[in-house]
Amino acid sequence: MTLALDVAARLGGFRYEAVFEAADEIVVLFGHSGAGKSLTLQFAAGLLRPERVRIVVGGRTVFDSRAGLNLPPQQRGVGYVVQELSLFEHMSVAENVAFGIPGGVDRRRRVTALLALLGLDGMGDRRPATLSGGQRQRVALARALARDARLLLLDEPFSALDESLRTSLRRELLRLRRELGLTIVFVTHDLREAHLLADRLAVFDAGRLLQFGAREEVFRRPLSRRVAELTGVANILSARVAEVAEGRALVEVDGVRLWCASLQAGVMQPGQAVDVAIRAERVNLRRLHEPAEAWPNQLAAEVVEEFAYGSVHQLRLAVQPGGLLLDSELAARPYEVLGVARRKDWLLELPPEDLHVMPRNGPPAG
Repeated sequence: MTLALDVAARLGGFRYEAVFEAADEIVVLFGHSGAGKSLTLQFAAGLLRPERVRIVVGGRTVFDSRAGLNLPPQQRGVGYVVQELSLFEHMSVAENVAFGIPGGVDRRRRVTALLALLGLDGMGDRRPATLSGGQRQRVALARALARDARLLLLDEPFSALDESLRTSLRRELLRLRRELGLTIVFVTHDLREAHLLADRLAVFDAGRLLQFGAREEVFRRPLSRRVAELTGVANILSARVAEVAEGRALVEVDGVRLWCASLQAGVMQPGQAVDVAIRAERVNLRRLHEPAEAWPNQLAAEVVEEFAYGSVHQLRLAVQPGGLLLDSELAARPYEVLGVARRKDWLLELPPEDLHVMPRNGPPAG
């Protein structure tokens, strides 16, 4: 199932514009609250009518502003789950699921199959109020699938649950995606959730689609400083190009020179102002006595701050001399093996392929 969306809209003082598509994959719409993610689902589902739009679901145009075509939500062939769920509390689980099944279908058989698929066997006669949060989410997913939809629109469906339930339901969603061949458009502002679920990632900010691409491409090679900030890049450095040679750039940051092998289009000229991004987990720590000539971009640094988040350790290091601050992130095992807790002085390695260079102002949104 495919979704192709080309939408422009103004809602009060809020301007929205996005063009993207999804096909047999999980596309995650990511950004802060109010960025326009949920609006995207509402446009696709037919709950809001924008100014300019063309929306195609499964090869069939469901909305075309120029042609005056606007299919109602029930004819678009999509399943839609919102954060609040909106289950019918006066109905049983089976009645909630059956509500979306079209005429001409054996409802009893379809409900039984969906309850089994979602691990809800034996719960058909129960009321939603008697279910746990995870079970209610499964009922909502079953109801969304009841019309045999192959396109699911999910608006932060797990945000109200505790972490263990969220982990379980994420796995459930990945299983359903594989078994049913679904296309899923999933809204979240949780960076970990986006990284876990996305085949492709759409980054929204203030109604604009800033970047859309494969998950690792977006995380490792953001198009702009703003995308880097939104996707959790800890190290974003203001720099200037000193030299460009053989697909690499030598940049200068606060007197420190670094070779960078990941260059955004438009980074070509010596003297050009750029932003350089490297994720904290890509900043490597080495002991000072190890042979320095073996690795490029080596910087002597001292640990000045340290934070522990469960099994992850976040270090802030000051490059010596000069004081340039860089963050490095280590899992618990390498942190213990290296003996980081017992020493302050380290050699940082910044691999050229992990240093991503972007034009200072970034590309236009789109």
